[in-house]
Amino acid sequence: MRNKKNCIKVLLVDDHAVVREGYKNLLDNYPDIEIVAEAPSGEIACKHYVDYQPDVVIMDLSLPGIGGLEAIRRIVARDPDAKILVFSMHEDTVFVEQALQAGARGYISKSTAANDLVEAVQEIANGHDHLDPEIAQKLAIQKTRGRHSPFTNLSTREFEIFCLLAEGANVATIAERLSLSYKTVANYSTQIKNKLEVKTTAELARLAIRHGLVEA
Repeated sequence: MRNKKNCIKVLLVDDHAVVREGYKNLLDNYPDIEIVAEAPSGEIACKHYVDYQPDVVIMDLSLPGIGGLEAIRRIVARDPDAKILVFSMHEDTVFVEQALQAGARGYISKSTAANDLVEAVQEIANGHDHLDPEIAQKLAIQKTRGRHSPFTNLSTREFEIFCLLAEGANVATIAERLSLSYKTVANYSTQIKNKLEVKTTAELARLAIRHGLVEA
């Protein structure tokens, strides 16, 4: 039987039940890790964080509702000491930078080995940051070469709205999804286009496709 007092309490956030079950089965094999709650959306993740007070949150970014980045931002706004590990299919450095900017303590790709997830959870629980080695190398090379993504200057909120616009969502849909007013989202849309130096949503979408942030 586990000594629950010494277990790392984990909140698992992913919108696919089958995927969550797979990760749960994996982590349940380790006596020092206990899945205390699961969440299929960013909104539920925020609520469960308060209800269950996990030691570590494993957070996917592609979620219905407010999305992973906004969920990270809200959790960290409530608890600056929150320990959030992003576990995502997105390997582009812009997603890593945005997640870390939002307050995540670690980032690993879903393509990494199972043991890497366990190691990342343990390291973050012990107060350390953890980046997937390949992703860390990409960030280092990008910095060394002085290359900057055109999305670097977008705030976490702007980047999330940018991705939704690029995926084809209109202002009204985004406003409802993010619980914002139509006017607020429209203003964000204008700011994003100005920062990215594009005039239309179609140009914005082409920019996202060119950088591999959304599929054509």
